[in-house]
Amino acid sequence: PLPVWQCDDCGMQTCVGSMDELSKLVGHDLTGLELHRPYVDEVIFDCPTCHGKMKRVPELIDVWFDSGSMPIAQWHYPFENVEEFKEQFPADYICEAVDQTRGWFYSLHAISTLVFDQKCFKNVICLGLILDENGQKMSKSRKNVVDPWEVIEKNGADATRWYLYTASPPGQERRFSSNLVSEVIRTFMLTLWNTYSFFVTYANLDQWQPDAQRKDIEYSPLDQWIRSELHALVRDVTKAFESYDVINATRPIEVFVDQLSNWYLRRSRRRFWKSESDGDKYAAYATLYEALITVSKLIAPSMPFMAETLYQNLVRSVDPNAELSVHLTNWPAYDEKIIDAPLNHEMEVVMKLVSLGHAARNKSGIKVRQPLAEVAFAQSASDDPRIIKRYADLIEDELNVKKVRLLSAANEAVAYELLPLPKQLGQRFKGDFPKVKEAILKLDAEKVAGAVSKGESFPVSVGGKELTINPDEVEIHVQAKEGFEVAGEGAYLAALVTTLSEELVNEGLVREFIRRIQESRKQAGFEIADRIVLSYSASEKLGKAVEQYRDYVMNETLAVQMNAKDNPSTLPNASDEFDGEQVTIWLEKAK
Repeated sequence: PLPVWQCDDCGMQTCVGSMDELSKLVGHDLTGLELHRPYVDEVIFDCPTCHGKMKRVPELIDVWFDSGSMPIAQWHYPFENVEEFKEQFPADYICEAVDQTRGWFYSLHAISTLVFDQKCFKNVICLGLILDENGQKMSKSRKNVVDPWEVIEKNGADATRWYLYTASPPGQERRFSSNLVSEVIRTFMLTLWNTYSFFVTYANLDQWQPDAQRKDIEYSPLDQWIRSELHALVRDVTKAFESYDVINATRPIEVFVDQLSNWYLRRSRRRFWKSESDGDKYAAYATLYEALITVSKLIAPSMPFMAETLYQNLVRSVDPNAELSVHLTNWPAYDEKIIDAPLNHEMEVVMKLVSLGHAARNKSGIKVRQPLAEVAFAQSASDDPRIIKRYADLIEDELNVKKVRLLSAANEAVAYELLPLPKQLGQRFKGDFPKVKEAILKLDAEKVAGAVSKGESFPVSVGGKELTINPDEVEIHVQAKEGFEVAGEGAYLAALVTTLSEELVNEGLVREFIRRIQESRKQAGFEIADRIVLSYSASEKLGKAVEQYRDYVMNETLAVQMNAKDNPSTLPNASDEFDGEQVTIWLEKAK
């Protein structure tokens, strides 16, 4: 209500500024009076001009006046809490939906300008409207309103929060449904949890403990890379939080967790599996431990419950003197000396090449467990040509090939075909299109493909004139030559040699054999570290291959004995057929 009293007789008005002033006008102490209607309406006093009765006027200020007065009213300033008000005004930031721009956002600044001649807040996060999963505005008539409590009950508060932070920039409209929130669990939370679970399983098995005082850790190139990415992540997320950039404070964490799980951990598994506890194994544990703890702190503001669970299990369980909660720890710091931008770029190139190698495998229909003789790559001219050689062991293991090299020339493995696009070129050149098309088809397709892959235009001569053709006006078709399967993206190309020798076929059979043994171990309920006695019966070709790789099979399956003879009928068995071969497997735990 307006703090204005008006005389019934002369119409004089008085704006009352405080409870003390109102008490003096009335003639007695009104401390404790409820200043809302209808109680304040009962306060009546004499008009100082005509001695008529002064009564409070019934009008209200715009309701947004109350919300705009919030920074002042919450401290009851200036009557008390003066220092607290000064410390927290103006606010660092406010957050509300886009429909508040003419309400709260404006009234805050308007009142602050009138009273203090300064702004009311330094930053604002303006939220877009929430739509249903089909992009329709939620409404009761459409019956597409989502009950947030049902979503939280099904998916949890963490997943719901994370989806709202990462779905789109705050000011944009975003779709919302239980199914969309569930994607957060599938694509991010489970990936992080499975990485954490892997670490805990093997750390407990090896009784590994972190040693903060140990300084002699020899990190492998893979460790150095993920630590470089980790510290760069802390730097970038910190900067994003400090600038109120919600998307860049969250989405990069998803990218890092994917790299941690699907590249670092996959490429490091054998370091955790090996029996000897050497310096390399300690470095792998220390690196993964550092990454998990740091991620738990980075997600703490956005995914508080999962962050707390990770922290309690990883930190508090081994160090009772640590802070009681992840939310009481210091924000993680980053070390610029650990951030290695060239190394990060090199590994980015390697991952791109490996991804293309897998794509070529998929096109060929050859299983990943089947070793291949060779893969050759083409890379960007700006990349260090030594990258492939430097990471050859890693690429060979990931793609299951025996050799990695650079293509001597792109046309070694592929043939290029130029296809002028009639719609684009016809619109620009109209009647001259046939001549332009003919001139393009006469060009060196490989050279044009190189320019187009970089997004560059290229020249063509038509009737004595030099014309410029844009990269979106032609298509480049790549055809693998016989014996190769290829996949490309921009300047990058992977060419797999698909010819299989007898030796490669035998090794592929053995890998399939090992897979069946590992599945039988799981079904039998064996522990990860359990040693086994392995008996098997196989068709002739498979049996010879298994004996050829006997030591490899025993090492991979933790077998202390392997028998290809009369098999124990008392043990359960598992039979299977693959690649035209038959096998029956018997397993028992070694005594």
